[in-house]
Amino acid sequence: MAEPVHVIIQMRSTPSLAAASFGAVAAAPAVFGISDLPGVRFDAAYSPVPIPPRPTAEAALGIATTFTVSEPPSYVVRATVQGDALPSFLDSTNANPAVVGVFADPRIQPIAVCPNGPIGTDLDVERGLQVEELHRRGLDGSGVKVVVVDTGINLNYLRARGKTPRFDASLSWGPLEGQRLGDMPVDHGTMCAYDVCIAAAGCTLIDHPVLTSQAPRGSVMEGLLSDAVQSYGLLLSYMSRAPQPFAGDHIPRTLVVNNSWGMFHPSWDFPVGEPQNYSDNADHPFNIIVASLEAAGADILFAAGNCGTECPDGRCEGETTAGIFGANSSPAVTCVAGVVINKERIGYSTKGPGRLEQSKPDIASFTHFAGSGVYTADGGTSAATPVAAGVVAAIRRLYPSSVLPPAQLRDLLRNTAERRGDRRFDYEYGYGVLDVQSLLEALEASTAGQRAILQPQRTAARRERAATEGARPRARRR
Repeated sequence: MAEPVHVIIQMRSTPSLAAASFGAVAAAPAVFGISDLPGVRFDAAYSPVPIPPRPTAEAALGIATTFTVSEPPSYVVRATVQGDALPSFLDSTNANPAVVGVFADPRIQPIAVCPNGPIGTDLDVERGLQVEELHRRGLDGSGVKVVVVDTGINLNYLRARGKTPRFDASLSWGPLEGQRLGDMPVDHGTMCAYDVCIAAAGCTLIDHPVLTSQAPRGSVMEGLLSDAVQSYGLLLSYMSRAPQPFAGDHIPRTLVVNNSWGMFHPSWDFPVGEPQNYSDNADHPFNIIVASLEAAGADILFAAGNCGTECPDGRCEGETTAGIFGANSSPAVTCVAGVVINKERIGYSTKGPGRLEQSKPDIASFTHFAGSGVYTADGGTSAATPVAAGVVAAIRRLYPSSVLPPAQLRDLLRNTAERRGDRRFDYEYGYGVLDVQSLLEALEASTAGQRAILQPQRTAARRERAATEGARPRARRR
């Protein structure tokens, strides 16, 4: 018998699907309406996720004043199809007017390596990121929510290592019942959380341990893309609530989403060109919900991957020319390559082009340093991405998306990056290495007309620093 295939099924809205979304009621098989097909097993425990229409270009640029998800036109559910039943299943769903489409639900895994011999330390990263100058300006991420979509966060471990972020349990979510969010086993996600805190010491972490769903024959370091769809659906629901008026010390709603994971090989997906494909298909539900979350005001960062030609990860199976897959290459995200402390690209960092947008990666950030202690070194583009996410979160302390939409901040990151070589862009470094000093200068210039908006937040930041000075434990120096 052929191997079972995991699929995401996008369905037109019905009252039953709407009622079952986000677990409001039990998702009985009858909700799906197509559950009597041979060789098909629907996941009744997977709450249908609303998928909004693709956001307009105006919304992505922050021109739209609001973003709502009321009355979404479709929902996604997931199923497992026996390989030999797949052709008849696709024929049946293609003929079913209730089905928008069937899409790949590929495995996703953390983009991590455990290199021998770290180069530099997190203190070197602090210097490279101008963290002291960021914090002097009140840019420490206080009040900014950072979602670590990964294997889970262990807050006690972070505190023992000198990092004291806040934690939002109300927005944390996991795909398995009984998960102790914020108290997960120390692993890849905790490394990512630590690296966010290098620049954004005062941020508020949100735990989404998507990479713990344990796909069949998988490990704890593996998940399914459908779990990421559910994660993003919850985040989109949060960001799409009616905006609150700015007043006093209120900080406008912000969200930075770190994704140090991806798909490693084309064999994990349907072939390019088929409507079920994920890697090259902007109409895949996950790629749509990623774009929608950015349009709602979230900054989304994805790792470029570890399939660089010089020393690729074994999961790449020798494929080093395929580029950057799926949402990791979305026009709605900042895709991050890896460089060592001296700003030279590390050999495993995946080279572009991107599959959804060719000009990927966007920027390069620091990796391969002694930091969290979870591994010998914080490595891979897995570490480079949260390092950059921490800078974005720090910046968002005083420059919310209501002032500087995510697409515009990404443009600033690109335009201020330190060029490597003579070209403005290349497939190894993107637009260059993250340059915080140039970014700060550009922010001052680009928001000169927004000073009246920003001043209440600056005042709040100064008051908060004065109130907490001496109360927050200092980061441990080693």
